[in-house]
Amino acid sequence: MRSAVPSEIADWFAGRGWHVRRHQLDMLAASDAGRHALLVADTGAGKTLAGFLPTLADFTPSRLDGTEPPEGLHTLYVSPLKALAHDVQRNLLTPIEEIGLPIRVETRSGDTPSDRKKRQRMRPPHVLLTTPESLSLLLSYPDSFELFHGLKRIVIDEVHAFATGKRGDLLALALSRLQAIAPRMQRAALSATLANPQGFREWLAPLSTGEQGEVDAVQLLEGEAGAAAEVEILLPDEERVPWGGHAAIWAIPQLYERIRTNRTTLIFTNTRFLAEYVFQNLWDVNEDNLPIGVHHGSLSKEARRKVEAAMARGELRALVATASLDLGVDWGDIDLVVQMGAPKGSSRLLQRIGRANHRLDQPS
Repeated sequence: MRSAVPSEIADWFAGRGWHVRRHQLDMLAASDAGRHALLVADTGAGKTLAGFLPTLADFTPSRLDGTEPPEGLHTLYVSPLKALAHDVQRNLLTPIEEIGLPIRVETRSGDTPSDRKKRQRMRPPHVLLTTPESLSLLLSYPDSFELFHGLKRIVIDEVHAFATGKRGDLLALALSRLQAIAPRMQRAALSATLANPQGFREWLAPLSTGEQGEVDAVQLLEGEAGAAAEVEILLPDEERVPWGGHAAIWAIPQLYERIRTNRTTLIFTNTRFLAEYVFQNLWDVNEDNLPIGVHHGSLSKEARRKVEAAMARGELRALVATASLDLGVDWGDIDLVVQMGAPKGSSRLLQRIGRANHRLDQPS
């Protein structure tokens, strides 16, 4: 019998004053049993680390037992956002480097230079972080069999964000192709907000038929409950909300005061125009010259990476963003999230609220 958690990983958790959560242990156990798994857990519960725990375990000296680390592509990570993939890469490199695991991690998206994409096909990393579109392109190449034949695991993050739409259909086709190339590949999916977990289990891996009839191939795992969110509506101090306009510019002075009194504020808008408009209006009242940034999909790759790195280092007091940053991005220093205008659905609002105090035991 294998130990539940390799000693190297357990020591790393202990060194940080953490403990391995039950749902993280369950993900490792499901992988050891050869099962597909769907994890539903609150924001800040360590879902991403749970998804990668079996991969990290496979590269620990105690499990390698003197053998050489496996070569070739071991794990695929698929996310709906390029920014999320880059954020996961930053966070994943920390345990890999501190534990000293021989794992190479790279991202692949529309922003990746062509020479790196070519090299990734010839000498793939152990872990590749990508999007559904980039994965489909990889599968279209004649050498896709050589690239994926040794694939052990695929982790689909924020599965609720695209599984029910066209991107989910595209990814479902890619999953079938990958399973045909690598029959022993395990599928794992992660989410904080699922109204119908059974439907997502069937999307992740269809029911199989055996002696007992139809059997669900996916094990459903649930995380520990987190602290309840604190939500309030910002009302005008004196005047009524204007009848005309949709940008809530009347709230800019109050919003700026919230930015001044909080460590880091993340402001979400529903359109790129509104992100730029709110950003400009905040700078017009920024008498303290606070570092305030903007992030959306129309900005250049260099501008987006610069802002993301500044947020990761805790250098910004506020960031105005669109949906380009509302899923899974783990910046623990954010203590306030503001939604400008009505969000497009309650699950999206929950995801955005969860960016604040990105810890299970603290209210967002």
